[in-house]
Amino acid sequence: MLIEPDEDVALRHVTDHLKSSYRDSRAPAEVEAAVATAYASFDDLPIRTYVPVLVERQARRILSELSD
Repeated sequence: MLIEPDEDVALRHVTDHLKSSYRDSRAPAEVEAAVATAYASFDDLPIRTYVPVLVERQARRILSELSD
């Protein structure tokens, strides 16, 4: 799926925000992987307006489930 420019900017913001939030407990690569996994799970949604919000929630869930 081709990422729209606005969605791309929003996803970079989500990634940066999560890296900051998890800087003491997760490596940046873990955050990026969680965001990519979460984003992939919403590929088939035709309406993209809330995808960044959904991605952030799903990525947080993924990161909280990772074992230390």
